Amino acid sequence: MSRSTPPSEPHDWVTRAADDAIRHHEKSGAGDPVTCSSGISPSGPIHLGNLREFLMPHFVADELRRRGVPVRHLHVWDDYDRFRKVPAGVDPSYAEHIGRPYTAVPDPWGCHPTWSDHFKEPIVQALHELGVDMEEISQTERYRSGLYRAEVLRAVRRRRDIDAVLAKYRTKKVAYDAAPDATGDHDAQEAEALAESVANDDEGESGAGGEGVGYFPFKPYCRDCGRDTTTVTAYDDETTDLAYTCSVNDYHGTTNLATEDEGKLVWKADWPMRWAFEHVDFEPAGMDHATPGSSFTVGHELVESVWDYPRPAWFGYGFVGFAGVQKMSSSAGGAPTAEDALRVLEPGILRWLYVRRQPKQTFDIDFGPEVVRLYDEWDALGRKAADPAKRDVQVLAHERAASTQTAGRLPTPEVVVPFRMLSSVADVTAGSADQISRIVNHMGHPHDAVDQLEPRLSRAVAWTEEFVPAADRTTVRTEPDKAAIEALSSQERVWLALLLQGLQGDLELESVTSLVYGVPKLARGMPLDDKPTDEVRADQKEFFRLLYHLLVDADRGPRLPTLIVALGTDRVRTLLGG
Repeated sequence: MSRSTPPSEPHDWVTRAADDAIRHHEKSGAGDPVTCSSGISPSGPIHLGNLREFLMPHFVADELRRRGVPVRHLHVWDDYDRFRKVPAGVDPSYAEHIGRPYTAVPDPWGCHPTWSDHFKEPIVQALHELGVDMEEISQTERYRSGLYRAEVLRAVRRRRDIDAVLAKYRTKKVAYDAAPDATGDHDAQEAEALAESVANDDEGESGAGGEGVGYFPFKPYCRDCGRDTTTVTAYDDETTDLAYTCSVNDYHGTTNLATEDEGKLVWKADWPMRWAFEHVDFEPAGMDHATPGSSFTVGHELVESVWDYPRPAWFGYGFVGFAGVQKMSSSAGGAPTAEDALRVLEPGILRWLYVRRQPKQTFDIDFGPEVVRLYDEWDALGRKAADPAKRDVQVLAHERAASTQTAGRLPTPEVVVPFRMLSSVADVTAGSADQISRIVNHMGHPHDAVDQLEPRLSRAVAWTEEFVPAADRTTVRTEPDKAAIEALSSQERVWLALLLQGLQGDLELESVTSLVYGVPKLARGMPLDDKPTDEVRADQKEFFRLLYHLLVDADRGPRLPTLIVALGTDRVRTLLGG
């Protein structure tokens, strides 16, 4: 199966990870396909930090498809995990469900059957829009169907071996060096994540057994109340009967591990079991999982020593923040999701934010003014990618972001209008798609229908409405400021007269730009194409301030040429005193 990329091809982290996945597959001896895996617990809104868990294996799987290698992106929903806490905004009575699987907790918002379904559906829809094709499995279904029975019994038979591996780390003081950060200080959020990771890893480990039983890698859900608030009191290796008590209702029960499916392996045993059972060749993990003694490092030992399967190829990935906000916590809510991002960013651009960076690199996604610059960068890279002679790692990242082997090219506008232009016009037209379409036609981007500007047009309108502060929005005057016009200096009157003289008929952005910047030159007897002197630059500054005041009653606003074209000759003439 050794299918590598030609030496002349640009290589990036995706290329290297795909090579690692192939090498692991050959070592494991498993049949096709190569398996790239991701997994997450649907505990709350699946935010932009979680999105990296989905996209990393997706990009690797897509690279393998490009090479013609049979591959699947397997996504595991850890929906058989316990409901840990009631988040803000949910009725405190939901504390009753703590300890039950997410698939057994009703949806408090009433729009889905379960808590799990409520948080799965939005991300699945967003991933579809992002071109992510994956095979989904539910741990609830896997366990309750009996599919994992043999693996549960193996873990229980080898419980002393598992405990011996865990014991090596229990007495070690965990040390963690924060990953290098290219965008800001993430030490605090990574420390928080580490603490949360350790808590998650240890949860259920020490309490799985009981007096006379010792460590036990299986946690039953109480048959009476459905919670995992249970302690194993006895286990018979011959009959595989497991006795337990529940601390909530003092229920005493017995389940048979060979014939019944009423619980799950604790996390540090569950993860390596899954790697072996599903023949996982590659699975990334957050940097918090890569710490000594974490479920990931322990799992690497257990998958080889207990399940006789080589540890999957992997890499650790850094956190994704949101405009400097502390680490996102999916159970806390409030952090932006892929749905939120797709209201503002085209699918290819959102993918590009993740694929263009090294996995360990942390970064923030900013929905403020940075969005305009991001679109400019993306458009410039698209022009570069159109030239085969300029193909490099940056172009490769653009290719990976813009299309997939299964979905093809992701939605992109047929007529590409700069985002800054669309958002400026959306601002002064209150988001009217028809008006925006008409205006950009006159601004050098001819098209026959509004649809040719999508999906960018809708995103520009949404960004302007939702992410531009009210103080920065443009409010065009409805009537001319007569007092200000009467108080104009002689120099200002000359500037306005020259501007109005040049504004004739249908306005084109290029000519209006030349005129707006050139009026102070004309007033000094200079041709429009002369380079501005220091005096002209000072005049331009005062002239622009005057125009903003008379047109939008502000000291600044959208680019003046764009604003003037958007308003049209008649309205500009009226507001400037005609």
